[in-house]
Amino acid sequence: MSVTGSVLITNVRPYGDGDPVDVAVVDGEITAIGAGLPAPDGADTIDGGGGVLLPGFVDLHTHLRQPGREDTETVESGSRAAARGGYTAVFAMANTDPVADNASITDHVWRLGREIGLVDVHPVGAVTVGLAGEQLAEMGMMADGDAAVKLFSDDGKCVHDPVIMKRALEYSKGLGVLISQHSEDPRLTVGAVAHDGPTAARLGLTGWPRAAEESIVARDALLARDAGARVHIAHASTAGTVELIRWARGQGIEITAEVTPHHLLLDDSRLETYDGVNRVNPPLREETDKTALRAALADGIIDCVATDHAPHAAQEKCCEFSQARPGMLGLETALSIVVETMVRPGLLDWRGVARVMSERPAQIVGLDDQGRPIAVGEPANLTIIDPDGSWEVRGQTLASKSGNTPYESMRLPGVVQATVLRGRVTAARGPAALDDTVFDPAFGETAGEWR
Repeated sequence: MSVTGSVLITNVRPYGDGDPVDVAVVDGEITAIGAGLPAPDGADTIDGGGGVLLPGFVDLHTHLRQPGREDTETVESGSRAAARGGYTAVFAMANTDPVADNASITDHVWRLGREIGLVDVHPVGAVTVGLAGEQLAEMGMMADGDAAVKLFSDDGKCVHDPVIMKRALEYSKGLGVLISQHSEDPRLTVGAVAHDGPTAARLGLTGWPRAAEESIVARDALLARDAGARVHIAHASTAGTVELIRWARGQGIEITAEVTPHHLLLDDSRLETYDGVNRVNPPLREETDKTALRAALADGIIDCVATDHAPHAAQEKCCEFSQARPGMLGLETALSIVVETMVRPGLLDWRGVARVMSERPAQIVGLDDQGRPIAVGEPANLTIIDPDGSWEVRGQTLASKSGNTPYESMRLPGVVQATVLRGRVTAARGPAALDDTVFDPAFGETAGEWR
């Protein structure tokens, strides 16, 4: 793959608009856009095949599992999955082992990401020590460390004590960082494994009520209001959460929210088979929630898509449903799910996809070099998409070390053809593959050979 930071991308349509053009990149920066451009000195050339060119995607919610669970994912394997999914920046959650609740851990993850160099890896710092919800972690030291941590979350657990959450929001305002909340009142979800509705009742599964999420969203909106701070809602999953966010915005509260691809596409009817691959927190909800989430993403009440990419070992999913570890893979399939649920029904155009997968997440956390316009003088963090292509999902050929995808054997629309990070090609396949690139069999063979 290109390591020069200079490349000529031919035959692409920025944001899917107009006739195909070429994009010249020198030293990681877009230097020219137009038809018939010459290749810059020493630059590689990749053929965009008439595809859509978008800013590289930014994921605010990724589990890379390192340190501690390198059997399920590493920074390297997760970075490869991200690059193949069109991502140029990901935020790695703190629920590792040991927990990323101090600068030594967050700086370590950041350095691993830089060494691998396939995607910008931004560590997420824990809000509380050990994710225990009892004592604030060293937020200031993590923010001031080499990783310059911008996002803090106890994801996997809710910061359920309102006093601790209030203090965290107050500190976050002073530090200029953001708290992302896993909204779940643990007293309402004891033993819960599925959405609290008719499907769970019929299947004999303990229900997880919407109120467990919505009560924390409402509480944290009010705490953010009183602290004059911002708060971000992770993996919003209910129609009620959408209405609470709408209300909070109307009150001038600085609240943002993300939705996962799986909550846009899937619902609790998937649980009929008791397959542990479908267990996720928050759980898959009902059709009405799914419809509300799609509409909220389209109109901007929900700001962005975040994958909640959560790799697990096979034995942790191939077991009794109630014992399965919650979580699904998401990095390589996210774009396709957004195409299926938002582009095909006409809820978003390609500029809208750029907004929810690149621009808004970058703005939310203050990444100055990501989610930028495709224009001369801007950083060349880009992804090329074949909008008419499709591919069959096969867990064993995904880049992740785990295979727990709920989309196994599905044929999905929209194919990422190449990803470019500051002018370096980090993933490419089909006509976009560089001539001098050696095929890596670990990348698999779906939708054309990855290069």
